[in-house]
Amino acid sequence: MSNPPAGRPIKHSLTLRGHRTSVSLEREFWDAFRALAQERGLALNALAAEIDAVRGDVGLASAIRVAVLTDLQSRTG
Repeated sequence: MSNPPAGRPIKHSLTLRGHRTSVSLEREFWDAFRALAQERGLALNALAAEIDAVRGDVGLASAIRVAVLTDLQSRTG
């Protein structure tokens, strides 16, 4: 399977509190999301569950993008 072009969303399945859901994110966001989970010592599903718990009425994919961006901004200050 070839890699999709940059910027094209990729769908992945996650499990949040025992329920399967799918999230479509661009490859660059998936990479950053995985790196963030690894840095925090969390499984991807655990980090997604943390984000899901505080996202309010925002879609999960958008909430993940914002979490990734917020983390990046906190590093670059």
